[in-house]
Amino acid sequence: MGISSDEEDEISESEIDDYSETPYLLLQSGKYKVKVNGMLRCPFCSGKKKQDYKYKELIAHASGVSKGSANRSALQKANHLALAKFLENELAGYAEPVPRPPVTQLNESEPKPGDVFVFPWMGIVVNPLKESDDNKDVLLDSAYWLNRLSRFKPVEVNAFWVEQDSIVGVIATFDSDWGGFASATELEKEFENEGCSKKEWTERREDSESKAYGWCARAEDYNSAGPIGQYLSDVGKLRTVSDISQEKEQDRNIVLDKLSNIIAMTNEDLSKVQYSYNKTAMSLQKVLEEKKKLARSLCRRNKEDAADVASEYPEDPS
Repeated sequence: MGISSDEEDEISESEIDDYSETPYLLLQSGKYKVKVNGMLRCPFCSGKKKQDYKYKELIAHASGVSKGSANRSALQKANHLALAKFLENELAGYAEPVPRPPVTQLNESEPKPGDVFVFPWMGIVVNPLKESDDNKDVLLDSAYWLNRLSRFKPVEVNAFWVEQDSIVGVIATFDSDWGGFASATELEKEFENEGCSKKEWTERREDSESKAYGWCARAEDYNSAGPIGQYLSDVGKLRTVSDISQEKEQDRNIVLDKLSNIIAMTNEDLSKVQYSYNKTAMSLQKVLEEKKKLARSLCRRNKEDAADVASEYPEDPS
């Protein structure tokens, strides 16, 4: 964050050492917390991505900011100088390691990085019809399939007639997060367990029964001829799992950066308010002390004047 002229006017570089005594006392009193739940943190950089430090890391951070960080105000340098002194004087030798976050175990249903899917996640269901079947109108009703597939929580279902194959084609669209992927793969596994996977459909295409087959939409389906491939290419796009992961990570980082900047600006404002408060409190204390001195001086002067008057006009002994 840049340094405005107003911030530079708060304290000058030459006042850093003197001002650092104030945050040092606040660190000692516990107003600024360095140890939080057994971990070391910088109380002046709570908006940064890195929160937990080892002792050596934190003292290096505090010293680095206090001695020459070009993008920090003099006020922040003073705060970090106080932190460096506090670590050296109060927490010397404290070297409790920061626990590593647990490694997330990938679920077996999660895709491999190179797998190519239609995104947002989609499931395909096909239901061949015989001439003797009289339920074509029912199977062409998207609401019927939305209800039938409701346990997989699709956000949208579209059913249509595929003339050349004499089948009802159904595209179920799921949420674009990993929960949506789990739903799509759950659909695929259920049809697979029932012997109605894409493999079975391909093998029995010519003499398949009038029952539904289902699977996740992938590159082969996206590039296929006919209404199903056309629909997938119109509303979706091909993405590898790595692509999707990177996009979501970038989106998350953008949000985190925005939040970090907001928190950093808030911390800077709070530091300025704290400095103004301390400055006002010190000025008020000086005024009160001067007032007390003046009162004592007036009292002493009144006593001296009274003594002079008494000596000038002694009481009549009679």
